[in-house]
Amino acid sequence: MFGIIRPCQHRLSPRLRTAWWSHLCGLCLTLRDEHGQLARVATNYDGLVVSALVEAQAGAPRRTAGPCPLRGMRTAVVSVGDGPRLAAAASLVLAAAKVRDHADDGDGALAHRPLAGAARLVASRWARQGGASAHGVGFDAGVLLDAVGRQATVEAAARPGDSVLAVTEPTETATAAACAHTAVLAGRPGNVEPLREVGRLFGRIAHLVDAVEDRAEDAAAGAWNPLAATGTSLAEARRLCDDAVLGIRLALRECTFADGALVHALLVHELVHSVGRAFAHGSPGSTASHEVPDGKGGGCWVPRFTVPPSPRGAFAGCGVALYQCCSCQFCCRDPFPGPWSGKPRESCGDCDCCPCDGCGKGDCCDCDCCGCDCC
Repeated sequence: MFGIIRPCQHRLSPRLRTAWWSHLCGLCLTLRDEHGQLARVATNYDGLVVSALVEAQAGAPRRTAGPCPLRGMRTAVVSVGDGPRLAAAASLVLAAAKVRDHADDGDGALAHRPLAGAARLVASRWARQGGASAHGVGFDAGVLLDAVGRQATVEAAARPGDSVLAVTEPTETATAAACAHTAVLAGRPGNVEPLREVGRLFGRIAHLVDAVEDRAEDAAAGAWNPLAATGTSLAEARRLCDDAVLGIRLALRECTFADGALVHALLVHELVHSVGRAFAHGSPGSTASHEVPDGKGGGCWVPRFTVPPSPRGAFAGCGVALYQCCSCQFCCRDPFPGPWSGKPRESCGDCDCCPCDGCGKGDCCDCDCCGCDCC
């Protein structure tokens, strides 16, 4: 599962946690129903924000889904309708770009030409399917496809001293279009431009956070990275992310929501955590870097951290995840190395924010204990 907004369950109230899961499962099932089982791997944390934005503005229908192994064979109430369909279309097109990018870079198993060729075929099919789904909800997927197509050209033209924002522009354009269209689906024309700005800034953050998290790994592998290609420092990347977070907060205040609590929790509070998490291990001078030096495990904890992080394969990662779960590392060890990525992850037992239910208007939280300063 990819995406930068990964909320800890303790930072969401039961109501918002249930709503978040309904959008995540709704996105996954929409991908399956419209594009087949394989398309479900395009499910991502950030795509569900599109579905949540539609519901925040106009509400959304729900249905009860059958048992699923990923939910412990439990049923669940999931989102349906145009919101999940738009989220699925955008996720599939952008996942196609990600797969093609990995194939072009020869990452992992895709270093083998036959597998890279197969990945490109899958990416091409997903791009076509995502375009068809987008047309079904009145969205011009050409904006997404054009942005995906321009990314390689923009990256090839990047030189030291150039602004890294020139590299993030295609991503910003794609996410801006998707977020703006949620207002069209919801019948809220006054929200189109503010949400376009929200999407543009969110795309910038997503691209920069991905670059920061991959910085050490890309350097070790000799792979292209926008920060290295443009000579952008971590301090400058952090400044751009912080400015974008503030811009999203201000743009959301200009929107009219029927119930903006979940959107506010994700795009204001959780986005701050996402940026902080990315830079904590990426900055040589950060506190987190001193807390998790190379070989440090923390008492008797294993596995130990490595710098740069050492990723594991699917099966090895599953074994490590099972061990970490049984040894309570997910809730008691903070931070702990991700079982697959090896990157520092926050435990869910030591949150710095209360379970906030929001005020429902996208302006502030209706509680006095989580330190929300967005009012």
